[in-house]
Amino acid sequence: MYLALLELKAARGRFLLMGCVVLLVAALVGIVSGFTTGLGDDTVSALRRLPATHLAFSPDSGTDQFARSLVPAETLDRWRGQPGVRAAPLGVSLTRGTTDRHTEVDLAAFGVEPGSFLDPGAEDGQRLGGDDQLVISRKLAEEGVRIGDTLTVDRLGIALKVTGITGRSSYGHVPAGYVTTATWQRIRFTTPGATTPATALPQQYAAIALQADDGARLADADREFGTRTLTVEQAYAAAPGYTGERVTMTSIQFFLYLIAPLVVGAFFGVWTVQRQPELALLRAMGASRRRLLGHTLAQAAAVVLGGTLAGAALASAVGLLVGTEVPFSLPGLSLATTMGAVALAALAGAALTLRRVAKADPMTMLGAGR
Repeated sequence: MYLALLELKAARGRFLLMGCVVLLVAALVGIVSGFTTGLGDDTVSALRRLPATHLAFSPDSGTDQFARSLVPAETLDRWRGQPGVRAAPLGVSLTRGTTDRHTEVDLAAFGVEPGSFLDPGAEDGQRLGGDDQLVISRKLAEEGVRIGDTLTVDRLGIALKVTGITGRSSYGHVPAGYVTTATWQRIRFTTPGATTPATALPQQYAAIALQADDGARLADADREFGTRTLTVEQAYAAAPGYTGERVTMTSIQFFLYLIAPLVVGAFFGVWTVQRQPELALLRAMGASRRRLLGHTLAQAAAVVLGGTLAGAALASAVGLLVGTEVPFSLPGLSLATTMGAVALAALAGAALTLRRVAKADPMTMLGAGR
């Protein structure tokens, strides 16, 4: 270990340069991980907040369930009679509105039954009550919507009184707002300029939210009721952009995990070639192969761990700077897991050079190579 530290000090320029490369790779992986988590939360956090285990859609909705699925009220009644299952209607639609203070906002309208297990309640103000009320997410409040405002849905003229604020939630990068199912049906089925009464609108929902016991026979119920049931996690793919974003960001992370061992392995490979005479001399002086391998791994660990810790600090700092402006989330556990993966990948690259270290020939220094 003493010789390893001496070499680190003697060639500090090279090792600092390598450490900076590891720092940048680790920071980039951490930043990409933060954006991956943040974008995912910004896309499906409203779905994650649903206290449901499954969602039942119409079987012909394909992969865009919330936009295409329509489940009739009769099917909801049949699900409510299924043993081991609690069922509640759910509507999801993207729309836009303007408050009486001229604040324009995009809105993901979630239609729920007041008092059902889907009712989000309210952290501030009053929970959802009548059909003319709206409970907004904290994210909409940050955009300027306040309790007491009247928000009018564009082109439809549906006026909703903001009565409460619940936690931060969004769907497809659009802040969520909670309305009654009757109001959601007006948003979903009303034609701009038409005067269709609420009683004439289709009694349908985007999905049926289920709280199912472990023994509930959902597949049999699907065949009987004509629905297609997915877990809430499987339904995330229906959120706009969720799958594409996850594939893109995960691909970037994958290639960064490949870059780390290649760069570190190339550096220590060149460093080992340059140190062959010194390694041969140590072998001639009686140093064992195990000691030389430990010597090399100690240097690699010092460079990799130092660069990784600095990269973690840099990624956290970037998160603090941009977290309020863009979707970015990097919890401590996620950061530690990501940095650990980077360090292991980099050390794996350094381990590729150990074969050459172990083959150092003491006879080189005793004249056999002359």
